[in-house]
Formats: sequence, C-alpha cells, structure tokens
Amino acid sequence: MACGLQAQQHPWQGKRVAYFGDSITDPNNKAAKTKYWGYLQDWLQQTVYVYGKSGRQWNDIPRQLGLLQQEHGDDVDAIMIFMGTNDFNHGVPLGEWYEVVDTTVFFARGNESGMVARLARKPIMNPKTLRGRINIALSQLKAAYPTKQIVLLTPIHRALFQVGDKNVQPSEYVQNRIGEWFSDYVEAVVEAGRVWSVPVIDINALSGLLPVVPAHGQYFNNAETDLLHPNDEGHRRLGRTLMEQLRALPCVF
Repeated sequence: MACGLQAQQHPWQGKRVAYFGDSITDPNNKAAKTKYWGYLQDWLQQTVYVYGKSGRQWNDIPRQLGLLQQEHGDDVDAIMIFMGTNDFNHGVPLGEWYEVVDTTVFFARGNESGMVARLARKPIMNPKTLRGRINIALSQLKAAYPTKQIVLLTPIHRALFQVGDKNVQPSEYVQNRIGEWFSDYVEAVVEAGRVWSVPVIDINALSGLLPVVPAHGQYFNNAETDLLHPNDEGHRRLGRTLMEQLRALPCVF
C-alpha cells in the first residue's frame, strides 16, 4: 500500500458500496485498467457493486438503481453517484427544481387557526431536464434506501474528446449546443445536495484534475484525442481524493 493510504478506522473500511455513473465508472471502459472505485476497493477492502455504463446520463440512474435492487436488495451500505458530463454534452436543458402552485393549508398560532391560502413548491419530475432527472433519480433512491448513505460526485473537468469524425466533443470552455456552460451542470449537482439532503463531494474542484491545461494530459487517456477519461494515474488521484473526503462521512448509520 502506498505511503499515506493507511485505511485503519476509516468509516468506509470493508463496506459494501454501489457505484453508479457513466464511462468514467464503467468497468468496461479501457482508458484505465483500475478505476477510482477499484483503488478504493483495494485500499479499503470494500465490496463493490459497479453499475456505471458508458454514454449514460442522469436519466439512467433509475435503471442502475433497479439492477442494484434486483441483484443485492438491501445488502448494500452506501451508494455513490458520479454523473452529469454526458447531460452537458448532449445539451440536456438544466430546467428547474420546483414548480410553484397555489394551495390551502391549516395554520395555527396561539388562539388563531384556520385554512389559509399559500404558495407551495412541488418538485418537478421532468425526464427531459437535468434537474428534473435528478429529482426523479433521488426521489426513487430516497424511497428505496432511506437508511443508506447516498453520496453525489460532481463531474470532473473535461477537454477535447475525439473518436473519428462522428464523435468530437469540444473542451468545457465551449458552450454546448443549447448555449449552456459545463460549470452550470456541475453546480446543479452541488444544488442537488441541498434539495435532497445528500452529501456532495465536489471532485470537480478537489481532485485537481484540469485537462484544459496541457500539462494535465498525463492524467488522461490520450493527450491529443481523449482528455475526458482519466487514465490509471488520473483514477488513482480521484481515488485518493475520495478516500480522504469520505473520512468525514459515515458509511452506515
């Protein structure tokens, strides 16, 4: 084990953790032999259930949740979700968290009581927007696993990804096809933590990976054509960051 990676008394030591996500989590993605969850599995002796699938967006989380329930039921300690970069690339509208509706509620204060008119928020379950997709996914996760730890990871920075002439994804410095910035998709995941009371680890900031800087090509699959997918060293850096951040979070309650 590398220096500084002692796992004694780590709250996630030996736990059963499900990992949801896209190609960066997908065990079949060839950019790295060992993914961030593989390092955590090694360093913390975790039992891992990995459901990440290349190309998937936030609307795939309910499918991944269904597989976890089908294969492991309640035998899981925590769920980690690393998703959002493909929603940006595909130009999914950001949307809103809530719609505001008229309602009447019973209100009492001291000797005064009765029905009063108020405005109320209602979560928007829209599968065509990012915030709507997150609402759908986390409402289902919260219902399915109310006693389990659920952790969100923000998407990491991204630069050029090019596979032939039919799959070219520009740097995050370029708006997507609907004129939105990548950073707004990152912030939506941060906001989701407050909306749904789940911890967020902002690895977009904390990992230090910044592929728009040429020197950081060493952490990615190919410095010329794939500055989207971390290589083994990039995943190792992600894993070390997560290991230290997870020390501050309980895995079981």
